[in-house]
Amino acid sequence: MATENAPWWTSAVVYQVYPRSFQDSDGDGIGDLGGILQRIDHLADLGVDVLWLSPIYASPQADNGYDISDYQAIDPLFGTLEQLDELIAALHARGMKLLMDLVVNHTSDEHPWFVESRSSPTSAKRDWYWWRPPRGGFAGGDPGAEPTNWQSFFSGPTWEYDEASGDYYLHLFDRKQPDLNWENPEVRQAVHAMMRWWLDRGVDGFRMDVINMISKDVAEDGHLHDGPPIPGTSLGDGSASYLCGPRIHEFLAEMHREVLAGREGTFLTVGEMPGVTVEQAQLFTDPARAEVDMVFQFEHVGLDHGTSKWDVRPLLMRDLKASFGRWQAGLADVGWNSLYWDNHDQPRAVSRFGDDSPRYRRDSATCLATLLHLHRGTPYVYQGQELGMANYPFRSVEDFRDVESVNHFSAATGAGEDPAHLLDTMRRMSRDNARTPVQWDASPHAGFTTGTPWLPANPDHVEWNAESQRADADSVLAHYRRLIALRHENPVVALGDFAMLLPEHDDVYAFTRTLDGEVLLVVCNVSATPYPLTELLPQARDGRLVLGNLPDEDPDRLRPWEARVLQIR
Repeated sequence: MATENAPWWTSAVVYQVYPRSFQDSDGDGIGDLGGILQRIDHLADLGVDVLWLSPIYASPQADNGYDISDYQAIDPLFGTLEQLDELIAALHARGMKLLMDLVVNHTSDEHPWFVESRSSPTSAKRDWYWWRPPRGGFAGGDPGAEPTNWQSFFSGPTWEYDEASGDYYLHLFDRKQPDLNWENPEVRQAVHAMMRWWLDRGVDGFRMDVINMISKDVAEDGHLHDGPPIPGTSLGDGSASYLCGPRIHEFLAEMHREVLAGREGTFLTVGEMPGVTVEQAQLFTDPARAEVDMVFQFEHVGLDHGTSKWDVRPLLMRDLKASFGRWQAGLADVGWNSLYWDNHDQPRAVSRFGDDSPRYRRDSATCLATLLHLHRGTPYVYQGQELGMANYPFRSVEDFRDVESVNHFSAATGAGEDPAHLLDTMRRMSRDNARTPVQWDASPHAGFTTGTPWLPANPDHVEWNAESQRADADSVLAHYRRLIALRHENPVVALGDFAMLLPEHDDVYAFTRTLDGEVLLVVCNVSATPYPLTELLPQARDGRLVLGNLPDEDPDRLRPWEARVLQIR
C-alpha cells in the first residue's frame, strides 16, 4: 500500500465492545447502550478511533445476539434506536467512528424471513434459505438422513429436520441460526438495503461476521457435497464447500458496488474470515478490487490447537513468528492486516499467551500489547484487554453460559470423555473467558451493574480495575494509551516496512519497521527468562528508547516480559 494518501484506518486503533458485558445502566445485570454512553469517555481517554459494537439487534439470544430476528431494530435488552443515535452522535463529537456487526451468513429462526420461508414449501421466501429433502433412501429425521454429512460449529449436524414440510434446513452454527441462501438475488438485495439504511443513519462501517461463508459450493442440480469424515464421529468436514466459496468475490464486489460506492474514504469494512489464506486475503483486501478493507483471520489463534480448539497445545514462538511474518509479508504491497490477540470468541490473551501470575501479569500484558501494536496493520483492543483482564476461574460446568462450550461438554461427556479434563480445557479456551464483565472498580460486581450480572465478575477485579489504573503511569492502561498515541504520531508505526529478526529464537520476538530512513527496532521477551540483548541484537546498543514497558532500562539485558521500541540511528 502506498504511503501517500494512505486511508485513515491505517493509523487507527479499533476498540471492540461486547455490549452484554461492558456496562449495565439499568440494573438488570446485562450491559446496554446506556452503559456504553456512560463509559464513552474511557474510550476517548484511551485514544481509540473506532468503536466496534458486537450485535445489539433484536434477537432471541440463542447465541448472544448473533442470531438476529430484526436487522433494523435494537433488542430491548440493550436499549433503543434513539440511544444508538445518541451514541453515534457522542462518538462523532469525540472524533470516533462506529462499526456495527453485520451478521448476514444466517439469521435467527425467528426472523420474519425464515418464519415465512418455513411456513410452506411453496412460500415466496422458501429459497431465501437452504432447504433440502432427506438423503435418498432415508426417512426424514432418521440418523444419516441429513442432506450432507457436515458437522456444525456448535457440535452435531448442520441440518435441522422440519417435520411440517419433511425437509431439512442448513445451519452452520446453532439450529436457531439458519443460513441465508446468497445464491438468491432477492436475499442480497434485502441485505444491501439494510446496510444502506444503517449507513444513512450515521454508522461508519461494518465488521462482517463469517462473511467468507456466504457462498456455498452448489452443483447445477442444487446438490451440496459431503465432506471428508471427521475421525471419531459420524460427521464430515464441509468447510471446503463453504469457506471462500466459488461466488464469494462476486458477492463482496456486488455489496461494495451496491452499498458503499460513493462513500469511499469515510467508512470501514472488516471481513471476519475463518480459514482464509494470505493469498486469498490479498484478493479480498486489494483496493483495486473494491471488496473489503481488511480481513480478520484466525491462523495465529489456531496455533495452540490440536485436532480442535479443545485440544490445547503449547504455543511455540517460532510458529507465531512464522505466521505473523507470513501475513506481514503477504500483505506488504497489496491489502492490509487486522491485528488482534483477544475478541469475544477468544480467551484472554494475558492468560493464553502471557503469564497471568501476580509477578508477571502486568509485564506480560504490556509486552504482548507492544508486540502486536508495532506490527503493520490496524490493531484491535478487546474490552478489558487494556486493563490486563485475565481468564475467569470457572469451578464447574454450571458456571458456563456459552452455547459452544455447553454443547461441547454435553457431546464429549456423552462420548465418554473425562469430565475433569473437559473442564480444564474449557477453563482455558471457553469464549466465556472474554465475556465476564469489564472491571471498572473494586466495588461488588466490578462497577458493572447494581444488579446481579449475567456472568459474574472475575474475583480479581478488586485489584485489577480501571479506577485503580487510571492515574497510575505504570499501569497496563497507561501503556495502552502510549501505544495508541505512538501509532497516531509516528508514520513509521502505521506504514513502515516490516522485517522479522531472530525467526528461530524461542523467546525473543524482534523485528524492524522502516519508513523514509527512520528505523524502529522492536524487541519483546515473551518469557520469564532474561536474555543478553546486545549479544542477540548488537544494533540495539546505540538505539534510543522510544517506548518501553519496564522502568530503569538495562542497555545490555532484556528482562522477563520486557518490551522495547528503539529508534536506530
